[in-house]
Amino acid sequence: MTRHPASAWVIQQLPEAFPYDSAPKYLILDRGSNFNEEVIDTVRSFGLEPKRTSLRSPWQNGVADRWVGNCRDLLDHFNVLNERHPKRLMNEYIRYCHDNRTHIALAKGTPSGREAAKNSDANCRVLSVPRLGGIRHRYDLAA
Repeated sequence: MTRHPASAWVIQQLPEAFPYDSAPKYLILDRGSNFNEEVIDTVRSFGLEPKRTSLRSPWQNGVADRWVGNCRDLLDHFNVLNERHPKRLMNEYIRYCHDNRTHIALAKGTPSGREAAKNSDANCRVLSVPRLGGIRHRYDLAA
């Protein structure tokens, strides 16, 4: 890591970021000066399609940073066994986010449409259903 990465440093790090021909289809870049045309040409030489964040949309960096942080947090709990293992974990994590993780912006519903359970009984029981090997949980009211 370096505090002030220049384009030459970014180009040097790209082969390390995608070992064993495991590069994704797209690479999202912000509009920093260290991602100049030389970096873009290098990214394309790896067969990747560079995608820049929108102009004057700083919220996109925060969304990307949160996603990367969540992925790191997930992978910190597992010993990755092979190349397929993190892909399976990430697919399972995406399913968890869409089907189980509630969002305040969705009135505590999920992107897949699961509504928050409502119960006025103060003595109701809550069921905890493990997800992602017990790292995350889905909570439901007992019937």
